[in-house]
Amino acid sequence: MPKKISWLTGGILMALLILFTFSIWGADRPIGASTYVPYFASLIFGLDPTEYEYVAEIEKAGAWEGVMLIGAFFGGLFMSLFVTKTFRFSVLPTLWKERKNNSVLSRLIWSFIAGFIMIIGARLAGGCTSGHFLSGASQIALSGLIFGGIVMVTVVITGRLFYKRKGE
Repeated sequence: MPKKISWLTGGILMALLILFTFSIWGADRPIGASTYVPYFASLIFGLDPTEYEYVAEIEKAGAWEGVMLIGAFFGGLFMSLFVTKTFRFSVLPTLWKERKNNSVLSRLIWSFIAGFIMIIGARLAGGCTSGHFLSGASQIALSGLIFGGIVMVTVVITGRLFYKRKGE
């Protein structure tokens, strides 16, 4: 039987991890993820920071976020394989099959569209939800807490609209 971690335990562990990580290694950096996309693109296309102002601006943040994202991936993989023992690879999650369809192509297209819209929105907003919400909430910034509340409400509304039961 998979070992479950309560939401409270998970929240406390996440808070301690944020406190530990950012008080030691990342005290001068915000938490975020979206800057890594243009940073990585600048590496792939060989954009020179002396020629491109934005590339110079994101050079430190992008490298930091890349390490954080890699750590998040391997941390989640470790937890699902060895702690909760719930790892399972699935292109079509059960809820998608139940509420949408059984098409892998449909799932991949919708995932691409959603990801594309999210990264465009993150860049237009000057940062992603993890940057605004996690950094803001961990600093108890009113703007971060308000943003987090709005994100949670929007997620619930969007989920209910997108994942309506067939025939509703």
